[in-house]
Amino acid sequence: MPRRRVRVPEPEPLDLERALAGRLRVESKRDGAWNVQPQSAAAAVKEYVCPGCGGEIAPGTAHVVAWRADGLFGEADDLAGRRHWHAHCWRTRT
Repeated sequence: MPRRRVRVPEPEPLDLERALAGRLRVESKRDGAWNVQPQSAAAAVKEYVCPGCGGEIAPGTAHVVAWRADGLFGEADDLAGRRHWHAHCWRTRT
């Protein structure tokens, strides 16, 4: 009796941008601790105004979302104060 070959599908290639996107981290700045979460270009579907430069963050533009990690009024208040920043503006923020 002949053997049947089972066809195994090839694994989907790793999308590095997708794998790294959304990786929440905590950063220390001069004014305290901040939660920082990258937004990939694919996940950026709305327009925002960057508080760093006042410029537009257009849909489809990778950027970061930041909010306080050490606020005095609790996590819900910190989340309500989150802002979308150009990655460069966030990095150069003092």
